[in-house]
Amino acid sequence: MKSHRPTIMGTHHMIAATQYLAAEAGFKILEAGGNAIDAGVAAGIALGVVQPEFVNVAGVAPIIIYSAVEDRIVTIPGLGTWPKAIDRNYFKNNHGGAIPQGIMRTVVPAAPDAWITALERYGTMSFGEVAQSAIGYARDGFPVYPLMSEVITEHEAEYRVFPSNVALYLPNGRPPQPGEIFVQSALAATLQHMADEEKAARGRGRDAGLAAARDAFYRGDIARAIVKHQEENGGLLSADDLASYRSGFDEPAETSFGDIRLFACGPWCQGPSLLQAINLLDAAELRKLGHNSTGYLHHITEAVKLAFADREAWFGDPRVIDVPIDALLSRDYAKKRREMIRQDKAWPEMPPAGDPRKRAAARAAGGAALVPEPAFSAPELDTSHVCCVDRHGNVFAATPSDGSYNAPVIAELGIIPSPRGSQSWGDPDHPSGVAPGKRPRLTPSPAIAIEPGKMKMPFGTPGGDVQTQAMLQVFLNIHMFGMEVQEAVEAPRVASYSFPSSFEPHAYHPGLLRMESRIDRATGEALGRLGHTIGWWPEWTWLAGAVCTVVADLETGVLKGGADPRRPSYALGL
Repeated sequence: MKSHRPTIMGTHHMIAATQYLAAEAGFKILEAGGNAIDAGVAAGIALGVVQPEFVNVAGVAPIIIYSAVEDRIVTIPGLGTWPKAIDRNYFKNNHGGAIPQGIMRTVVPAAPDAWITALERYGTMSFGEVAQSAIGYARDGFPVYPLMSEVITEHEAEYRVFPSNVALYLPNGRPPQPGEIFVQSALAATLQHMADEEKAARGRGRDAGLAAARDAFYRGDIARAIVKHQEENGGLLSADDLASYRSGFDEPAETSFGDIRLFACGPWCQGPSLLQAINLLDAAELRKLGHNSTGYLHHITEAVKLAFADREAWFGDPRVIDVPIDALLSRDYAKKRREMIRQDKAWPEMPPAGDPRKRAAARAAGGAALVPEPAFSAPELDTSHVCCVDRHGNVFAATPSDGSYNAPVIAELGIIPSPRGSQSWGDPDHPSGVAPGKRPRLTPSPAIAIEPGKMKMPFGTPGGDVQTQAMLQVFLNIHMFGMEVQEAVEAPRVASYSFPSSFEPHAYHPGLLRMESRIDRATGEALGRLGHTIGWWPEWTWLAGAVCTVVADLETGVLKGGADPRRPSYALGL
């Protein structure tokens, strides 16, 4: 066996998630007759309970769905907006352009609406049914796993900034230890209240029940508690911000890789950067270079740098700014940009952005010069993932997020209203600059690949800016090198940091390429001679992402699940 774990296989349904209890929550729904959307939502809500260091029930939840009945891909952004009361110059005028930790990072909590939106249109079960496992994990507790303890311990000082966070996340006055039971009673009550409000309205039909669950959060007692907490602590989120929020649906971005159609969420997140990176690569050339060879790793790293240069220059909320997404993903533009990849030399910094409207490889530089950080530190936030395929052929992938150490928890609710403002820029002229009613540029970015009549594959990962890079490498491992699914997930990876981080304070490390040390030293040294600044990770590091995927073979009917052992991920199927 070429992997530490076996590829999980089944013929009816399959789910994979970055925490095993969340995978179990979704699998229970599948076994009870629910579809992929019901199961994915169940696992997604559970992730907000069992991965509190990385996910919050009141955070973000970008979703991508393939509906077998509609034969259509849709996305649900699951990303909140800045309060209407924010001034676009607020952080520039008051914090030197920085967006400090705390309540001023708050955007509208989007995840509850996103889950309910998915259930309304594509699910079959009630909110109460799919939230049952999450409620139980919160009410009765679950055993703390090592990574959760490690992350909370590492960020203990940040938790201590907020007294309410200390009470919840540092029980007994210290970080929870592996094997201890972690209870979130207030969060259980919040979710149960939504389920109770739904149940009371179910006599008017399923849609009325789901609307009542949503209203409980965005208009009822939960909303009032959120607004009260904001007002008492200097926040700007209002009752109107909550009541008027709807995630809605959006069309996916799309490209192709041979006969495979690859779909991602739009430029309100980094999803299209995966598609751009794929457009910049020549499959025949990569195959010839060989998996994880010096030339191979050099090419994919340089493609990522070019894609992220365009991400920095163009991506943002397309409802507020003009994002030339069709031009960015055009083959003509990719051909021009590909010419900027040199076989014998790495870009020592982030390359210049292109001009997609003119199909030009590069455009004149503008704005202030980027300032490199003198020392490297890991990004402050992370996330999770769940993906699922059911017996009907429906496909679901979501990447819920928002951790617990950079903003205060509301003690009576057990939730932290989304601090995803950390992925905006305090500079109002930046494409993802702060503005009232505008969404930050999100890193979480689930994807779906489909080869008509042959294959369906939802996939995604935690990892911040590493997400695009880990997903790219796993996708190529499977569809170019023919690796078994679990082998592809476990294969050693690299990640570039040669661009401004998506997270405040947007650290920039020109030329830095991190490599898992299972890649041989000679390869790293050869990449160094090409101009990459090599930094070695341990053999298996959670910082390299935790890709979860399900690959459905439509010709044999076999479903294959892969779950990344770099984190407590698991796949379950039948």
